[in-house]
Amino acid sequence: MNNKVFIMLANGFELIEAMAPVDILRRAGLDVLTVSTLEESLEVESAQKVKIIADVNISEINIGEGVMVVIPGGFPGYINLRTDSKIIEVVETYLNDKNKFVGSICGGPTLLGLNNLIGDYKFTCHSSVKDEMNSENYIHQDIVIDRNLITGIGAGKSLEFGFALAEKLVNKEVIERVKNGMELL
Repeated sequence: MNNKVFIMLANGFELIEAMAPVDILRRAGLDVLTVSTLEESLEVESAQKVKIIADVNISEINIGEGVMVVIPGGFPGYINLRTDSKIIEVVETYLNDKNKFVGSICGGPTLLGLNNLIGDYKFTCHSSVKDEMNSENYIHQDIVIDRNLITGIGAGKSLEFGFALAEKLVNKEVIERVKNGMELL
């Protein structure tokens, strides 16, 4: 089974929205790669000024080899992602393949709204950006799953978002083992 997940990082990403899913998905045994979207640099700085060394650069990945792409929020990270043609292409490719998944949280879903990819998908996002989505399908919930799109409302729901992503790729027993290990059960 393909279990490669790409977490896209641009300068200004929200630390907890990217790293909580990395932690949960790796605990679940998935092959998670943090991806720098910066030209020829693996070092990416979060909105909180924490520097992360990504696993790979966007130029080094084979877009088709993953099963999931994750777009975190964070300001101005989500703006940097939604205006990057390479990231838009990856998200569109994954969204159009019903065997792949797109996860996005907080301001991240605006990539789909502003690039006319949201279509008839139901979604959530941070309330401050819902008007940028160009869609009436906003649902004010912590996590919204519609087909192969998993969206989260914001940083405070990063753990729930990470588990919603994991539930698409691993069985219930693995989820329970990870939650037990994190003292969540």
